[in-house]
Amino acid sequence: MQRKSAINRVLLALAGIVLLGTGLLILAGGFDLYRRWPLTPPDGWPLTAPHGVLLVDADRTRWADEAWWWPTAIAVLAVVTLLALWWLLAQLRRTRPGTLSVGGAHAVDGVELREGALSDALAADSGHLPGVQQARARLDGSSSHPEAHLDITFTPDTEPGPVLQALCDGPLERARQSTGRTLPARVHLRLTRHKPHRAE
Repeated sequence: MQRKSAINRVLLALAGIVLLGTGLLILAGGFDLYRRWPLTPPDGWPLTAPHGVLLVDADRTRWADEAWWWPTAIAVLAVVTLLALWWLLAQLRRTRPGTLSVGGAHAVDGVELREGALSDALAADSGHLPGVQQARARLDGSSSHPEAHLDITFTPDTEPGPVLQALCDGPLERARQSTGRTLPARVHLRLTRHKPHRAE
């Protein structure tokens, strides 16, 4: 899920930069800013005056009589359309496991565990560990390969090493045994804010 969000942000940022730059160049030509102000348009940019056009007739009809032109143009548009549809379907695809069959490879027919129930149990079990003030959990990935994400907040003066070991040996191990899955986990650690202590 995080990787999909990162890819979406990168693609949207690139598309935004391209559209913003193109729009500014078009506005500069439309308002005749290249002549009014000492601005230099990019090399080969055709829209440098209010009455300029992006493609003159000669450019638009240069390859219209060639046999390869129309099949190539249609193929390029078809590929762009398919890529856009693939990206749209990727956004709609579920990135949460939903329900998990209990038992992993030796799953019991009809016995399923909801993602939310396992997340709540994992968070509650982790929250009872010594030195943990608050614990939150969620599951990502598919139903066949779920992944646990935990957000653990420590109490002041807590050492993370023993807590992490207790987390692996306790709540995570119990969740793996209950579901019959390896259940890889990512843990984000935080320390609760507290007032500084005055040394006497």
